Amino acid sequence: MKIGIVAHPRKPEAPEALRRIRESLLRRGFELQLEEKTAVMAEEEGVSRFWEGADVVISLGGDGTLLEAVHRMGGSAVPVAGVNIGNLGFLTTCQDEQIEELAGVLERGEEQIVERSMLSVKMEEEGVGAREFLALNEVVLMRGETGRLVSLEARVNGELLNHYRADGLIVATPSGSTAYSLAAGGPLISPRAAVFVLSPICPHSLSNRSLVVGDDSVVEIMPDGGNEEPILFTVDGRKVLRLAKGCVVRVEKSTQSLRLVRMPGHSFYDTLRRKLRWHGGV
Repeated sequence: MKIGIVAHPRKPEAPEALRRIRESLLRRGFELQLEEKTAVMAEEEGVSRFWEGADVVISLGGDGTLLEAVHRMGGSAVPVAGVNIGNLGFLTTCQDEQIEELAGVLERGEEQIVERSMLSVKMEEEGVGAREFLALNEVVLMRGETGRLVSLEARVNGELLNHYRADGLIVATPSGSTAYSLAAGGPLISPRAAVFVLSPICPHSLSNRSLVVGDDSVVEIMPDGGNEEPILFTVDGRKVLRLAKGCVVRVEKSTQSLRLVRMPGHSFYDTLRRKLRWHGGV
């Protein structure tokens, strides 16, 4: 069994976590394939396409490290196991103190694979064509360098939904419901729900609320009216682009999905209880 490994290059705890996961996996007879910057920590040779030929990819860092790995993998079907270094993550498989346990689970073939839906995103600009993106968490259109609100028009399946005057608008998957959308007041959504959610960011009108739509919907967002300030566009918080006045952002469910590794006995609800410190009782 071949394991691809990628670690956060700037986390001070990453080299020690990498040493431990390497020792644990090598002791069990796994073949390892390290990403280039990760390999520098181990003073070894690495590869840029660390997921190719791998049975599982392990990311060492947090949810952000896992997201970056997923984008580099470009929709690959190779399952990803995230080892969290630091605070508990919503997407990661386990904490760094559970490295030995994770290696044992992989050795025995006891890992569970869960599917997470993704978004297919097209930014269409008249006379330029379309740029395509893949999102695990969310697509965000937001105000630029100034504090001025932006005006956005949103349509669902071709029908006008709303004219938003806000700091921005988020279209999130169930996975993304625990990220930026949650901070913007959106609902928590089970990963198995066949939906995505539109959440306005600090809307000017208090009547503008998050809306959950079926994941068979096509959402289109475009600048509305004479926005004098630039509107910024980003996917999963990565590279930020400026949205031209004639642009239309088209969002729908992708045919690709992310395969996440889960430890036996662990679940999304268990992570919610621990991450959000839900204790129950009075």
